[in-house]
Amino acid sequence: MTAHTGIGAAVRRKEDFRFITGAGRYTDDINRPGQAHAYFLRSPHAFARIKKLDTAAAAKMPGVVAVLTGADVQADKVGGLICGWVLKGKSGEPHKAPPHPVIALDHVRHVGDQVAVVIADTLAQARDAAEAIVVEYEPLTPVIDLRRALEADAPQVHPEAPGNLCYDWEIGTPKSEVDATFAAAAHRVSLDLVNNRLVPNPMEPRAAVGEYDRGTDELVCYSTSQNPHVLRLILCAFILGIPEHKLRVIAPDVGGGFGSKIFCYAEETVCVWAARKLGRPVKWTSDRSEAFMTDAHGRDHITKAELAMDANGKFLAMRVDTIANMGAYLSTFATAVPTYLYGLLLAGQYTTPQVHCNVRAVFTNTTAVDAYRGAGRPEATYVVERLVEAAARHLKVDPAELRKRNFVPPDAFPYQTPVVVAYDSGNYANTLDEALKLADYAGFPARKAEAAARGKKRGIGFSAYIEACGLAPSAVVGSIGAGVGQWESAQIRFNATGSVFVNTGSHSHGQGHETTFAQIVSDRLGVPIDQVEVVHGDTNRVPMGMGTYGSRSLAVGGSAIMKACDKIIEKGKKIAAHLMEASVDDLEYEHGIYKVAGTDKSVPMAQVAFTAYVPFNYPPGLEPGLEESAFYDPSNFTYPSGVHIAEVEIDPDTGITTIANWTAVDDFGNVVNPMIVEGQVHGGIAQGVGQALLEGAVYDKDSGQLLTGSFMDYCMPRADDLPSFNVGMTHTPCPHNPLGVKGCGEAGAIASPAALMNAITDAIGTEIQMPATPEKVWRAIQANSSAQAA
Repeated sequence: MTAHTGIGAAVRRKEDFRFITGAGRYTDDINRPGQAHAYFLRSPHAFARIKKLDTAAAAKMPGVVAVLTGADVQADKVGGLICGWVLKGKSGEPHKAPPHPVIALDHVRHVGDQVAVVIADTLAQARDAAEAIVVEYEPLTPVIDLRRALEADAPQVHPEAPGNLCYDWEIGTPKSEVDATFAAAAHRVSLDLVNNRLVPNPMEPRAAVGEYDRGTDELVCYSTSQNPHVLRLILCAFILGIPEHKLRVIAPDVGGGFGSKIFCYAEETVCVWAARKLGRPVKWTSDRSEAFMTDAHGRDHITKAELAMDANGKFLAMRVDTIANMGAYLSTFATAVPTYLYGLLLAGQYTTPQVHCNVRAVFTNTTAVDAYRGAGRPEATYVVERLVEAAARHLKVDPAELRKRNFVPPDAFPYQTPVVVAYDSGNYANTLDEALKLADYAGFPARKAEAAARGKKRGIGFSAYIEACGLAPSAVVGSIGAGVGQWESAQIRFNATGSVFVNTGSHSHGQGHETTFAQIVSDRLGVPIDQVEVVHGDTNRVPMGMGTYGSRSLAVGGSAIMKACDKIIEKGKKIAAHLMEASVDDLEYEHGIYKVAGTDKSVPMAQVAFTAYVPFNYPPGLEPGLEESAFYDPSNFTYPSGVHIAEVEIDPDTGITTIANWTAVDDFGNVVNPMIVEGQVHGGIAQGVGQALLEGAVYDKDSGQLLTGSFMDYCMPRADDLPSFNVGMTHTPCPHNPLGVKGCGEAGAIASPAALMNAITDAIGTEIQMPATPEKVWRAIQANSSAQAA
């Protein structure tokens, strides 16, 4: 009955009709009666002391309701922004957590830092008034470069963090053991790698509306948030000091996030606080320039990575030393990204028996850095897969063959790695074989020769990635510093006529949850998919949940839905048994139909639902109604994996790289909607290609000015930068969640940078750092040609 809309069906996304017809409702579409507008005056300096701040003239400007500063925030006892993951370093001490005021007090610490906010009847009036604010700054020398930040004489971003060090952390095999293995190894390779800083750039900029009801003393925050309940928790418990039931957070349609909308920001905090203070709704919408300066950036690592091998190319040990940029302040989950979301994945798909990772995180006078699509996993894959490719070249071994020699075999699962985690399932060699076929790897030498005859350089590169999705379980992540649990919630409520509401604590901002979650319910309960309504994003309508990040929604949120479905089915059995005058033990259930075993008696779920609400013929003592809630706390991460193969052609005269072919074969376990999964893979690859070829947030190292502060200077991938993708899948189901799913939203972004850079360096015969712009590639070719000639 539901085969064409249930689990495994390529159902078109239900939510797309409203999006493509312009009927979506985003935060900027929300306007409340009596609404005022906020405009933030931002620092033009990367580092400065505020000597004088005069708002008198601005306050007298037409339409101005208020001009608020850090002093007003302090007077109202509004707390600062927090980091929700307490990381303990080598010493056992927690990370350094300097204050992060929502509006600056005596210092500004990056270009774009909030200095004051003007609230006026119109945005134009607020903007005009901000120009009348007089600020006298004493510029200070900023520190921008990561290595420079750790030097003894470097400027200090915060007095609370001596030496600009946030933490010094390690994980894995004791370093002394790894050092001994390296000393005795037959072969060693090393790379110095840069994982370039990225600006997230979701299509919809951040926005917020704060509203206060004086009669009930209740606040509402409309926000472009990926996790409304967590935002409510932080605002209430740590910043505003109000009971949670007095704040309702609504995240309506959200136009992309890529991680940047996980966090609690100053602007939404100010809108909520100011709405209560002024008794009027307050609205703010970021413009694109603000987004470049204030949305949490991603990546920004420098790493020395080394791999030790025996004489046969078996991996013996890996040694990784990374400096990670935190920016000027700690964002909500900043400490976790370069540590537990990075170091735990450095074993890759391989049986490397020893891995040691050391990470030092530093403060600089730049925008905060936090999770961006993949969040630590792309950085880890980049280290591992660039090293493996370098090892293959050092050994003069085919890179596919070297990987196969070192893969975790399929009979070794669950596989315990030297970096804490235990992988759930996989067949890495099979996935690689499928990718090799799809990419026509055997035909690559002929294509390379044909390109050379045309004067082009052709290269091929692999990336055999592994990812950890759905942080879990709560007890474990709590023990390593997480400030919130990692469970998810679901509530399923039948109406009397058989339609269903699914209330989920997950949040959709482009992933297609309204379709995939409805498919699960349709498949399990036998309800037509068009009669399933998925509700999310409103803390007053849905049970508390942890939101969406880390490819957790299906593995964790979908599993909670499955558990709620199972409860519905169990209660329904009692009703159906009563209707058919049978024993509950004699009932069988499949896709919405209850049957008495060995008979032709049956009752559909719709009749059970109607009976539950019109209980004239009903089991004695059983509550009427048909709704159930469930919470699901995973017992482990899920571990999607796969192989991406990039093939490029480079013009040596211009340095322009053209992606000739792209093959992606991924193992996401069971798949609910293959069309949505393929779309997620496509989007992730596009972002990874952007990082590898085009994107890079660049600050002037002397002034701290953001040099790539607009789309004129920050190059985003466009359609003609991308090829058609050859996408395939293998399936080893996750053994520990009821759906057998693993998560797919970030895989493309995780695998693609390494695959593309391996292909480029294969083509040009020398190493190069991301982004591989035409100029950089051209210069590398020229330098390599000169070196060979010499």
